[in-house]
Amino acid sequence: MRMFEDERKAMSVTMERWHKRLGHASKGKLTKVDFLKNVSFNIKDNFCDSCSKAKHTRSPFSLSQIKTKECFELIHCDVWGKYRIPSLSGANYFLTVVDDFSRSVWIFLIKHKNDASKCLIDFHKMIENQFGKRIKRIRSDNGGEFTSHVMTGFYNQHGILFETTCPHTPQQNGVVERKHRHLLETARALRFEAKLPKRFWGECVLTAAYIINRLPSKTISHKTPYEVLFDQKPDYDHMRVFGCLTYYRSNETKGDKFEERGRPGVFLGYPQGTKGYKIFDMEKGKIILSRDTKFHEEIFPFLTNSIQESGELDDVFNVEPTKFIPEEENECQSEELEGGQRIEHTSPSSHPEIPQHEREFTSPRNTSHNSQIENPEIETVTARPQRNRVPPRHLNDYVVELPPSVDHTKTAPNQGSSTVHPISNYLSYDKFSDSHKMFLAAITSNDEPTCFQQAMQDPKWVEAMKKEIQALEQNETWTLETLPKGKRAIDSKWVYKIKYRPNGEIERYKARLVAKGFTQTEGVDFHDTFAPVAKLVTVRTLLAVATKKDWMIHQLDVNNAFLHGSLDEEVYMKVPQGFSTKDDTRVCCLRKSLYGLKQASRNWYKEFTTALLSLGFAQSKSDHSLFIYKSDETFIATLIYVDDVVIVGNNSCRIQEIKKCLNEKFSIKDLGILKYFLGIEVARTSDGLVLSQRKFTLDILKDSGMQGSRPSLFPIEQNLKIDQDESQPKVDANQYRRMIGRLLYLQATRPDIAYSVNVLSQFVADPRQNHLDALTRILRYLKATPGQGIILPRTGGTILSAYSDSDWLGCPLTRRSRTGYLLLLGGAPISWKTKKQSVVSRSSAEAEYRATATTVSEVIWMRWLLKELDVEQREPTTLFCDNQAARHIANNPVFHERTKHVEMDCYFVRERVESKEIQPMHVDTKLQLADLLTKGLGAQHRRFLLDKLGTRNLHAPA
Repeated sequence: MRMFEDERKAMSVTMERWHKRLGHASKGKLTKVDFLKNVSFNIKDNFCDSCSKAKHTRSPFSLSQIKTKECFELIHCDVWGKYRIPSLSGANYFLTVVDDFSRSVWIFLIKHKNDASKCLIDFHKMIENQFGKRIKRIRSDNGGEFTSHVMTGFYNQHGILFETTCPHTPQQNGVVERKHRHLLETARALRFEAKLPKRFWGECVLTAAYIINRLPSKTISHKTPYEVLFDQKPDYDHMRVFGCLTYYRSNETKGDKFEERGRPGVFLGYPQGTKGYKIFDMEKGKIILSRDTKFHEEIFPFLTNSIQESGELDDVFNVEPTKFIPEEENECQSEELEGGQRIEHTSPSSHPEIPQHEREFTSPRNTSHNSQIENPEIETVTARPQRNRVPPRHLNDYVVELPPSVDHTKTAPNQGSSTVHPISNYLSYDKFSDSHKMFLAAITSNDEPTCFQQAMQDPKWVEAMKKEIQALEQNETWTLETLPKGKRAIDSKWVYKIKYRPNGEIERYKARLVAKGFTQTEGVDFHDTFAPVAKLVTVRTLLAVATKKDWMIHQLDVNNAFLHGSLDEEVYMKVPQGFSTKDDTRVCCLRKSLYGLKQASRNWYKEFTTALLSLGFAQSKSDHSLFIYKSDETFIATLIYVDDVVIVGNNSCRIQEIKKCLNEKFSIKDLGILKYFLGIEVARTSDGLVLSQRKFTLDILKDSGMQGSRPSLFPIEQNLKIDQDESQPKVDANQYRRMIGRLLYLQATRPDIAYSVNVLSQFVADPRQNHLDALTRILRYLKATPGQGIILPRTGGTILSAYSDSDWLGCPLTRRSRTGYLLLLGGAPISWKTKKQSVVSRSSAEAEYRATATTVSEVIWMRWLLKELDVEQREPTTLFCDNQAARHIANNPVFHERTKHVEMDCYFVRERVESKEIQPMHVDTKLQLADLLTKGLGAQHRRFLLDKLGTRNLHAPA
């Protein structure tokens, strides 16, 4: 009866209701419930919206029913990475290409994912040339490296069908995904057996591909990919155990009959195009290509030497990743190696499993995507004598060498150099005194750690970190507390800096603890953050005035400057690296400001401003980082840039008193006469003060790998117009932006590169190869003049003058004009700028007048600043312009159809002319100094204008 009653009740309720009551059970389960067996299902009851959302599963992946019938009918592509440890060539990724028909695999080691596009295009060319076939279909995921505009155009141009997987469905690209697994399994086995450090992972993957192409596969009826592709069985006689000990014949006996004929090395694989082996010489840290070898396949050198996988590898072999070397336009046919030998490039027609770039170790043409090795170096060792060959000229632009040290003795320009263009040919120290040479040598040769692990290897830096912690604790910067619930502790890092005395001696090793303020939350642990810093224009102007008036110029450094600022917000920070313990989980509750905090600069600026005002200083209205003290005949100016302070004046006693007062309040270091400030080197000559950024320039050349490049006479080609060419391949955007940013700062003493850098900076969002080529030209120009700067002469008076110019419709992208202006104080260049105008000008006169208005604004501000520096301009400032129409508009109330839309600029300039602040004058185009800032010039005219401008290169060889 109970059963019947349940069934009766069940039938009175719809199956949909029971489906919901029983937790959205499936139809199969519901029919198994006894009292629901006789309840009928309606068609509409089979659908449940909630079940569709909650129980949706993936459809099964069926095997492809379309089979390829020939090689290269379909290729599968995918990029693996990013791997955290760069390979020997600096690669963090590799591109895998698999032919669907033969299952042959090609591997390309690449530094960046975007490089895969160039690799795939080159691979297509290789297939056409070497196999006489055309790729019909390419299948990959939806990665940007395969779906970019460049690749879409490539597919359309060659009639290639591009197939992509559905989003988040790697199973549809299963052939190459499975190949990745096979490659990595084989590569890991090779590495584990040979005990190689992880930096050799690239060679392991390349060798794994070589081996896999020679192993039978059941997918192709147990044939090998090599056999299917070349219609012949592979040869196995040459194959050896990867990573084993090998001896190769050395040609470095130099005629000595008792020298060693064989050298030990580690077998690293099979180079393409060479009937030999790839061997790593552990002693030299070089990769050798040799055919005269003897193998000991049971011995593994890395196992017997017990070399670890960590940083010891770099210490032992000095292995560095590939430098940032731009591409060359011409195809490179051979590479220059040690001793003048070269390796000829051959096409990969007989060995598809070896990627084309495996032998192109130093080819500039393929730098954007190919596997390169600069360190370790590469040698070719053969038993046959080699004839002498002249290296191709275009490779001279990209030969790299180690940075030179400052030598007190003059050496032959090319002595001991590995390049035809050693930087010592363009950098001399003969004109400097011994004390200044010592200073330059110190700031050049001493390396500062870039990370905590590196600093821990040097006791000096360990001691510096201990002193920093002691100073922070003595200053009661924090208290150790348990992190409150709901609060977050920010992290910190160490920054290392060497402080120098004026004679070049090391004053101290400074380890600074910096909070990672970028993780702070606005409104929670910081509010206002703005704090002014000295403008570089103000720095140059102050030094120019001090030089002309023969004032003292000294430099101060504030110890732990930010610790003097109060902290109003509640901020927690993790215990600094190196001073934490596992058992103690407390964090630092900050009581005072710390470097890196969002509000730290503002708090310190307020403290220092208060101190200077109490000493009788007045804050400048033109630049709030400038403070001026006037009393009777005494004039003292102080300029602050965070914790670096420049103090100038005509009263040495009063300056010493101010130093003493500041030291009592803040604990400062008196660095004496100014020699190095914000990366600017200051040298004193009989003519005046010379400002340069020699060290910064050398750092740029070193980091870009261009120290040994062929120099250029100008930074940009004459009349060159650079646009956004979508057909050009993309380049590494991060590296491009980094280089542009550094060049922008280099303009502080290099007005000669302002125009070229301004042109290239507009492409930082999407840089292409033509932009990188133009950037390379700037670096080659810097190579020719690394020590060039500006001179602030003692003579010439203190009259301010200005030059204004424009390049009408100079931008090919927007057709906007470019403004350039230059301000001189008694012949000393103190302010300059290149800037694209905000609107399109309808005539050259309009463009020139907009440039004039911008220049007048800078002149007015500069006159205020000079007045505060006790150099008042009593006469109108002459403004030189080479456009007659613009000058007439400035001097006369002329308005017509061509000028009424720039009426505001006209009134602004004309008011300044009528008030006797500005006096427009015409200048011959050949003498227009602002031409340097608006257009590319020929070498001779550029040199003429630079001499007139006031540039000086104290480092130029005699």
